[in-house]
Amino acid sequence: MAGHRPTLLGLWLASLAALLRDKGVALLLLGAPVLYGFFYPWFYAPQVVQRVPVAVVVQDASSLSRQMLRFAQASPRIELVLVTPDEGQARAALLAGRVEGYALIPRDFKRDVLHAAEAVVPVYANGAYPLAAKQVQYGFAEAFGTVSAGVQIRRLQASGQSAGQAAASRSPVNLQAVALFNPTEGYGSFVVAAVAILILQQTLLMGSAMLVGTLREGGQAQAGARLWLARLLALCTPGWLAGLFYFGWIFVLQDYPRGGNPAGALVLLAVFSPAVAGTGCLVGWWLAERERALQVLMFTSIPLAFLGGFTWPAEALPEPLAWLRWLSPSTAGIQASLRLNQAGAPLAAAAQPLLWLAALAVTSWCALLWLTRPEKKIAASL
Repeated sequence: MAGHRPTLLGLWLASLAALLRDKGVALLLLGAPVLYGFFYPWFYAPQVVQRVPVAVVVQDASSLSRQMLRFAQASPRIELVLVTPDEGQARAALLAGRVEGYALIPRDFKRDVLHAAEAVVPVYANGAYPLAAKQVQYGFAEAFGTVSAGVQIRRLQASGQSAGQAAASRSPVNLQAVALFNPTEGYGSFVVAAVAILILQQTLLMGSAMLVGTLREGGQAQAGARLWLARLLALCTPGWLAGLFYFGWIFVLQDYPRGGNPAGALVLLAVFSPAVAGTGCLVGWWLAERERALQVLMFTSIPLAFLGGFTWPAEALPEPLAWLRWLSPSTAGIQASLRLNQAGAPLAAAAQPLLWLAALAVTSWCALLWLTRPEKKIAASL
């Protein structure tokens, strides 16, 4: 019918079809999240570093030292590849990268133990690789701690206590450490759960900016509010689908901590995708060129990861960056996701980042509708 005004649903379907016809944008919004969902976790599949090569410097030729060597060899965390009396040789192996750490059993070690004197076994690790250094420290601590416990129990038995009494006296309170929201203590469970939000943002951000850059190049950016709302909803649709794909499939497939608060995770997706789509459209409007939008945004992923607060403590950031980082939806999105999806916190515990995402979405959408209203003539230089 002539003069018939299309509905918002019709405009949304038309905008979605136009989005899918743009191969570059469709690849970013639909293909990239799927590719990253399988490709990025692949590097962290082992989760925990095992059998880290180490050395032991033995300067005390005693039965106790040999027992400590046997326990070190039995540890699944470390692999004993070098036993030497020369500390210089062990240090050279560490500097050359053949081992990631070494322990030093000093001279007269058994004598000090028998005389109940303080006996120290220093452990050195390569601090450039925190994951390997952690296993070196833990491996030697567990192995030598087991030997130390046996020595203490035998000493208590020699003083007249029974085996049960000696065990209770040596450890009156048993400690069992359990990582609450990362049971495997794996690096993948720690980093991928946060980086997933950044992946969802960057793919949607670049796709939105490219689409608006294309519209500005073709002179089609000036449009009514209904058409722009339909375009924004069309951009949000793949963002919502990608979020459901990660929360409902990738985290399950990779066995990452997830599902603590499914309803809260859905609320997060509901406000996160509009915030990212609106921000991406504003960036595309500002840059005004399709290729420039991709070139600029492609190199923001690593800085945003450091500003997200999970790889680098936010308290250590300079004050200006600590404030500016909240302009990126990923900052609030990561904080909310870790609380809701991984830690299982109630919705109220993530109210602040969720409200901030909603404010970003409303602000960016209103700004975009004001900039692109048909009667507004904006110079190309802006």
